[in-house]
Amino acid sequence: MPDLLSLARKVTLKYRGDGVFLRSIISAQTGNCPEDCSFCSQSAHFDTEIQAHPLMAAERILKAAQQAERMGAMDFCIVISARGPTPRIFSKVLEVVDLLLRETNLKVGCSLGDLTEEQAFTLKDHGVWRYNHNLETCRSYFPNICTTHTYDDRLKTALLVKKAGMHLCCGGILGMGESMEQRLLLAFELRELNPTWVPINFLNPRPGTPFADRPMIHPFDAVKTISIFRLILPDKILMTAGGREVTLRDLQAMGLMAGANAMILGNYLTTPGRSPEEDLRMLDDLELPIRTDINN
Repeated sequence: MPDLLSLARKVTLKYRGDGVFLRSIISAQTGNCPEDCSFCSQSAHFDTEIQAHPLMAAERILKAAQQAERMGAMDFCIVISARGPTPRIFSKVLEVVDLLLRETNLKVGCSLGDLTEEQAFTLKDHGVWRYNHNLETCRSYFPNICTTHTYDDRLKTALLVKKAGMHLCCGGILGMGESMEQRLLLAFELRELNPTWVPINFLNPRPGTPFADRPMIHPFDAVKTISIFRLILPDKILMTAGGREVTLRDLQAMGLMAGANAMILGNYLTTPGRSPEEDLRMLDDLELPIRTDINN
C-alpha cells in the first residue's frame, strides 16, 4: 500500500504537477427523471425521499455560484435531472450560463444529460468550457445499472462534447456491485475516451433505490482504487466526488496523496458534502496549493 501510494503521487506530480482543483455543482433541476439508473434517488421509477423541484430561478443559481467562488472554486457546474434538456429548459440554462459568465469569474460547466450536436455546439458558443457526462460504469456492467438507455447512448454524447470543443468531464461510480476487473475496465475505457476530467464517485446507497442495501467500499480499497486509476490515467485530473466523505472517511487526505488532484466543494446533487472550511483546512494541512489553470 505505501509503495502504491508513493508511486501514484510521483505520477501525479510528473504529469499534472502539485495542487488541487476545486469545483462546485448545483442541482438546478431535481427529481422526476424518466431514467431508471439504479443508484439514483432522482429517478421517477423509485420511491425516494428527495424533494423534486423544477429549474431554479437564475438569481438563485447565481447566488450559489457567487458563494462557490468565495470558497475558492474555479468552476461551477449546472446540473439538471433529465434524459436530456427540452428546448425550453435548454434556453433557460443558456440564460443562466450567460448570467454567471457576466457576474462571476468562474468557469461554467453543465451536466444536462444527452445532447444533440446542435446543443453541444451552442453550449460551446455560449462559453461553457466543460461538460459532465459520466459513463457510470464499464460497458460489460452497464446493463446491471440502467435499462432505459445504453452505454453507447452515453458514449455518443461524450464524443459530441469533444467534437464541439468543450472539455469532457467523464468518470463513473464505484461500488455498485461491479467486480474489481470491471473497475479496471472502466479506467481503460476512460483512457480510450480521453476526457480532461475524471470524477471518481463512490456509491452512497440511497433509500428507496434498488442499490439501497449495497455495502460501501472499504476506505483502504477506495484509496487503492484512486491510485490505480492514477497509474492508468496519468495525465488526467482525477476528482474525488460523490460519496467521498462517507467512503473515505478519515482517509480523505490520503486519497489526495494517492492520486486525486481535484475535489467538489460543498454539497452534491441530493446528498450533503463536508463543509468547505474543513476541506480547505485539509488542503492547508497537506500544503497542497489550490490550482486554477489546467494547462500548467
